[in-house]
Amino acid sequence: MTGKATTPSATSSARRSRKPFDFNPVWGLLAVLIVGIVFMNPGFIEPTGYMNFLKRAAPLAILAAGQVFVIVSGGFDLSVGSLISLVVVGASMLTNNDPAATYWVIPLMLAMGLGIGAINGMVVCFLRVPSLIATLGMMITLNGVAFMWSGGAPRGYLPDSFRFFGRELIRDVPLVRFIPISVIVLVVIGGLLAWAMHRTNLGRLLHAIGDNPLAARLGGVPVNRVRIAAFMISGLSAAVAGILLGGFAGVSTDVGTGYELQAITAAVLGGAQLLGGRGSVPAAIGGALALTAIFTLLNFLGLPQPVRQVVQGLILIAAVALAMHRRTRTGT
Repeated sequence: MTGKATTPSATSSARRSRKPFDFNPVWGLLAVLIVGIVFMNPGFIEPTGYMNFLKRAAPLAILAAGQVFVIVSGGFDLSVGSLISLVVVGASMLTNNDPAATYWVIPLMLAMGLGIGAINGMVVCFLRVPSLIATLGMMITLNGVAFMWSGGAPRGYLPDSFRFFGRELIRDVPLVRFIPISVIVLVVIGGLLAWAMHRTNLGRLLHAIGDNPLAARLGGVPVNRVRIAAFMISGLSAAVAGILLGGFAGVSTDVGTGYELQAITAAVLGGAQLLGGRGSVPAAIGGALALTAIFTLLNFLGLPQPVRQVVQGLILIAAVALAMHRRTRTGT
């Protein structure tokens, strides 16, 4: 990515892309939620409590970190939940209970995530299909592929070598006693995505495109290549999330259901603007942690699943309304 946008809006976008660690209100919200969890369950302050919390949040956090690349560029990726399900189903069918198959199945699943992301990006860029419609169509397609592949009831199971990343622990760690492998994966993937968004030309170009695609194109930005790259990153993050979820949730044709909206909600909760041009990978991860904390509190209160969906919807509406109000008031 060598093109450079020279417009004032692109310059301001580049400045924003270099400031991922400015204080974001999502961290204050997360702190309040953690206090609430500790109040209701004092055992949360023990390593078993907060490490299991991070383990549960890791797939969504990685998914949100990838989703924010598409959102910053001015798009959506609704296919990631179905892609998660396809990764889990496909891995169970391909490994066929053979632990040795893990070592070629995982790279294949990651390549599939990249490939589906590339297809999404090309449909959006070259066929001029709005990302909402393109990825909705891909979501339906992937659900159908997963159902046909498995016959509606996945056979076999994921071997321990595959489930290692989602459920295994590193034990006897000083201070915290143990660290889930999934948390290490989150730190590594989150760090790489934060670097790509906030310390490379790719992130600057994504912000420029989200601010003003026409100005970015006139300024020499390779808009199509950058957008396709954003969808590929989103697809790759979904494949990683699928591998983690397969590790501790098992095999199911609907394991990824709802994760696409949760990822968007987490990104918006972290301050990403759905019109594009603004977003932070660390804040999206913070949004995922906050959303997981909200769900944890709701579970402690004994509220049913439908209430969780209502709360998630209200959070998304409120976060978008607040972001739009701020954008209207400040003009940024």
